Amino acid sequence: MENSMNFTQALQWRYAPKQLNGNAVPASTLGRIIDAAHLAPSSYGLQPYSVIVVQNKNLLNQIFLKACPQAQIQGSSELLVFASKTQVNDELVDNYIRGLADAKKQPEANFSEFSSAMKAAINSMESNDAKKEWANRQAYISLGLAVSAAALEKVDAAPMEGFDPEALDDLLGLKEQGLSSVVLLALGYRDEDDSYAKQPKWRKPYNEFIQWR
Repeated sequence: MENSMNFTQALQWRYAPKQLNGNAVPASTLGRIIDAAHLAPSSYGLQPYSVIVVQNKNLLNQIFLKACPQAQIQGSSELLVFASKTQVNDELVDNYIRGLADAKKQPEANFSEFSSAMKAAINSMESNDAKKEWANRQAYISLGLAVSAAALEKVDAAPMEGFDPEALDDLLGLKEQGLSSVVLLALGYRDEDDSYAKQPKWRKPYNEFIQWR
């Protein structure tokens, strides 16, 4: 889809659609949105989360019926499920260091200090719940970049937190992968009957939102 908007114009254009028309997002466009989620920054670069891309219409219908009865699910081209690691531990760091060393074509020993620093930071968190919350926050950074990339592509994107995570995890088999769903992003194109598309965007006044020091 031709798109000459700059980044600010794209953010002015976007809104959270309440209805999507079911039209498919082209594969190349979807790929760029997923690339943005993949390339998002995360603490230490650990990426303690995964993104599950749901395209199967039968599965989307099951998600609508059992986990998230919102119209955006049924009208979406794809549903991105951001799921964080349920166990944030030394193994996560070891796997990351292994991949990092391979990418940089260096021995893992060269990253021993970095590895120790990451493990110390993670293990200093007071509980597993605190570690999980930290992982969730990293997933939200990825969500933000996916939303922004979608706007630049003129693809509508609806972030959603109102769903049953246990039911969704069961449908997608996430527990067996050591993952749990955090937030959803429905992708597609706005329906002509969605009245929200024609309403003006409002944000608090700039001088109330930004403080200069």
